[in-house]
Formats: sequence, C-alpha cells, structure tokens
Amino acid sequence: MTEIIGVRFKSGGKQYYFDPQGQHVDEGQGVIIETSRGLEYGECVQSNTMVEDEAVVQPLRPLVRIATQKDLDTVAKNREKEKKAFTICQDKIAAHGLDMKLVEVEYNFEGSKILFFFTSEGRVDFRALVKDLAGVFHARIELRQIGVRDEAKMLGGLGICGRPFCCAGFLDEFQPVSIKMAKTQNLSLNPTKISGTCGRLMCCLKYEQEAYEDAVKRMPKNESFVETPEGVGTVSQVNLLKETVQVRLEDQPDTPKCFHNCEICVVRNGKGKRPEGYVAPPPEELAKLRKVTPVEEPKSLLNSLDSALTGLGVAESGGEGGEGASRRRRSRGRRGGSKPAGEGSAKPEQGKQPAPPKPKSPRPEKAKPAEQQPKQAAAPQGEQQGGAPAGEKKRPRRRYHRKPRGDKPQNPEA
Repeated sequence: MTEIIGVRFKSGGKQYYFDPQGQHVDEGQGVIIETSRGLEYGECVQSNTMVEDEAVVQPLRPLVRIATQKDLDTVAKNREKEKKAFTICQDKIAAHGLDMKLVEVEYNFEGSKILFFFTSEGRVDFRALVKDLAGVFHARIELRQIGVRDEAKMLGGLGICGRPFCCAGFLDEFQPVSIKMAKTQNLSLNPTKISGTCGRLMCCLKYEQEAYEDAVKRMPKNESFVETPEGVGTVSQVNLLKETVQVRLEDQPDTPKCFHNCEICVVRNGKGKRPEGYVAPPPEELAKLRKVTPVEEPKSLLNSLDSALTGLGVAESGGEGGEGASRRRRSRGRRGGSKPAGEGSAKPEQGKQPAPPKPKSPRPEKAKPAEQQPKQAAAPQGEQQGGAPAGEKKRPRRRYHRKPRGDKPQNPEA
C-alpha cells in the first residue's frame, strides 16, 4: 500500500497522484508540487489515502509544501499576466497573418515559461511568431496546437441539455465516440442533433452504449419472423428501451400490433426466407405465449380491521369470527338508542369519584278549589283507580249510534 494525495491543476482537468511526504493535506487546500515543468500550483481534490501499489506509477513526485499566502499572491499575479499576454499574442498573430485561433495562455508558477494554446485546421509555421513573443516577454515560449474538444474543455459552456459541458465538469479523458453508437440507440442521424458545441459527436452517446448493446442481444432484429399470442408475423419496429416490438401479422398486415419481448418466439432472426415446411401452431398453443400479469385481490376493510384489533387484544376472541363481529357492530349501529349504560357518557377523571346525584324535590301540589274537594272525597274508590286521576275532571263518554241499514235516515225536524 502507498500513501498518496490527489491533485488537479485545472478545474475539470485530470487528477494526478503525488507523495505527501508525511504531511496531512485536506481537500480544497492549495499545494506546491514538483513536476516535469518545474514547480506548479495545484488544488488537492483527494486527501491522504492508501492505495494499491499497482495503481501508482513509480516514482511518485513529492509534495513541496502547502501553499502559503505568498504563493497565492504569486498565482494571482500570473493570472493578470496571462490576460495581457493573450492580447499581445492576438495582435502578433494578426500582424503575421497566420490562420490560427488563440484559445488560452498559461504561465507556470515561477513565471519562466509561457504556453500558448491555439487551434487550426492545418499545420501552421509559427517560427517567426515565437521569436517576436520571446523578444516581448523575455521568457521561454511554447506554442501548442490542440483540437476542438480540448478547446471546449478549456473554455467551458452549456450544452444543448442546458447543463455545463461534461468535458469541462468531470471527464478526465475523452472517450472515442462513433456514428455506430447513434445507430444502435435509434437516434436521428442529423448532425445538428447528435453533435455538441465543439462540432464533434456528443460525449454522452458513450454513457448508455453498454445498456443498448445488451438489449440488442436479447431483442429480435427487424424483418424477423416470429410467433405471437395472436398469430405469426414479421417484426416491423423494435423499441429497445421498452423492450417491445411491432409485428405485422399475416392475418392483419395493415394493422401492426405491439408485443413484449417475452411474448414472442423467434422463428427466423433478421431478413431471409421463411423456413421450409414451417406450419404455424394452433391458436391454443400460441395463446400460451401471452404474458399474464397477476392481479391482487382487493382486501376487505372490515376483515383487516378485525385482524388488527385481534392482534392488539381489543377484539373479542372465541367462537365468533370476523363476520360475526362485523355483523354485531352493524346491528349495534342500527339500534341507536340501545347503548349500554354508561356508554357515550363522559368518563370520570382518574383518582376522583363521581359526585352523588342530587335528590329531586317533590313538586308542590296546587291548591284545589273548595267545590271539588267534597266531590273527590265522595267518588268511589274504583273510579279513582281506573278512571281519571285525582284532581282532574272526568271527560264525558262519547256515544255512537248505528244507522239502520234498510231504513232511510229520519229527519228530526219532521
């Protein structure tokens, strides 16, 4: 095992391993590193970590020191010099009439070397330009030609997806991208839709290529002869993401139908002749290919409630099951007034006894008139018991007379 720290010299650049020399470096700290170009300033992106010896290219270059405030001031001055050098170099390029585009200028930490990055469609003879720049800056000058992808990585920007460039954000190395990936993913071959801002094929075509290649192995090709639950036919379209195919049935060639990959049986994969002597299976055998999705039975709310109450020990246990308990609750709900004593009333607080009910005071009897007192006294005992209560007048009894059936009603006035 080897102890390393990860350092990145540019935002979005590649991460390099260095020997920390026994010093602890936190992520985000600036460090001074000894490289092949001399001393360089970088940012620690991975603190002290132990890795396998095979993952490290020996010998590791050492960490010189953790960046101080003086080092940070030197880096800031170099950034200002880079802006001035960029303007001067553009003027020199225009004066020499060279067909090149200046992209970026970079000073090393010590200021003894300047790198000029440019793009061009062909080879450029810039020997005269180098002499003019060396006479102006009095430092070692190096012009380096880069590609359009490296230009996009240095400048940065937003892609057609609305996010920052992948190359400027997290890609350490460029992956090879081919037009075959766009064909495998069934994308439009319009160059404006599958190309990035740099003019090359988008790097994100590489991300899902393995998933598409795995799906292609499991899916049939176009013009394949297959068996489906509704008959035999030819595949007209394949959807790799949904894993479905459009099939033109022999019985209904004008209306293609969609089937899942697991519902078809491939007889001939790809274009070709129909197998000789092939006889389509009967519809009963083909119907077995249909994918059956299990349907869950709806759960009863009362049964689930009874089981929950039984688990909590609230429901009554015994011979009555869930149906009996639910039937008892329904019948109890119909009898609105037949609640047991004390149900629905407020419970007394714990530790306090309920107050005794107050005795009802008897209603005072009304004074009876003097005329009625002797009559009530003279009334027979049976009449007071079975008739009207004491103290009230007896209502006259109504009498009803039947009319004679055969006779006419008599006129009392006659």
